[in-house]
Amino acid sequence: MPALTPLQISAIDAAHLWHPYSTIGAEAVPPVVAVGARGAWLTLIRDGESIDALDAMSSWWTAIHGHGHPVLDAALTKQLSTMNHVMFGGLTHEPAARLAQLLVDITPAALQTVFFCDSGSVSVEVAVKMALQYWRSRGQPGKTRLMTWRGGYHGDTFTPMSICDPDGGMHKLWADVLAQQVFAPQVPRDYDPGYSAAFEAQLAEHAGELAAVVVEPVVQGAGGMRFHDPRYLVDLRDICDRHGVLLIFDEIATGFGRTGELFAADHVEVSPDIMCVGKALTGGYLSLAATLCTTDVAHRISSAGPLLHGPPSWPTRWPARCRWPASSCCCGTTGERR
Repeated sequence: MPALTPLQISAIDAAHLWHPYSTIGAEAVPPVVAVGARGAWLTLIRDGESIDALDAMSSWWTAIHGHGHPVLDAALTKQLSTMNHVMFGGLTHEPAARLAQLLVDITPAALQTVFFCDSGSVSVEVAVKMALQYWRSRGQPGKTRLMTWRGGYHGDTFTPMSICDPDGGMHKLWADVLAQQVFAPQVPRDYDPGYSAAFEAQLAEHAGELAAVVVEPVVQGAGGMRFHDPRYLVDLRDICDRHGVLLIFDEIATGFGRTGELFAADHVEVSPDIMCVGKALTGGYLSLAATLCTTDVAHRISSAGPLLHGPPSWPTRWPARCRWPASSCCCGTTGERR
């Protein structure tokens, strides 16, 4: 099949493709055609001319090692020549086992169980499902709500949208159909014990109905790039323990070195009950995320039955999806960056 020219690509795009966060039709802003990527640079075609552009956004925060990294390319080639796809129900394979062990080794110590997911949003969905099933297994089905800080962003599917900022966030359009969660005021940049005390007082009013507190640790990313003192994470851990509420860290954007530590939780050595990782996990090669939880959460859920999640498009059915992240994590932890 002959390659399409940039003009042909643009014509088909205009006729049939709907891009993220965009309109379609005559008023739509036409996207730039990308024809190559290497290292930190993208090769684009604009007005018929080839230009090199710095991928300063790391392709939506995923390509942390640059494009075309030789270690990741080699991992792809090796895995595709061995086994490209098997179902994960009732089967397992080496790439999944290696990646699970690696994630357990590098994340906070209490997190011992790994559930692989399709994307960051799905990872948050699974984290919330874990929290809800955990409390149902403990005979407390009324604990169904979530609490979070204002100003956050957790994804574009419906449960994550319900804990994005309810006023200034991109999902306020759906406010009347989303689950009603509990929102604390915006977390300050500098540490203020008074803020934590007020947060605890608000949480205490709802503790009987709260399944979990969900936050982006250290940096609230897509919701506004706001930073906060890591000591708030210590306070959250203590508050959740005192009131019988699970703590979920959404490290989709902050994980794998983006805050100066491998994970934002590492700044103060806090272990959440559940943690979401993604984006940089595969180095930008494929969509894959993971939801990790403590042994207590996993065993408590399992004591009452299986975790009720298993999409047919299972991420680990493609062993390559697991081979890449393992190689990507090794690049990140050994300094093999480009």
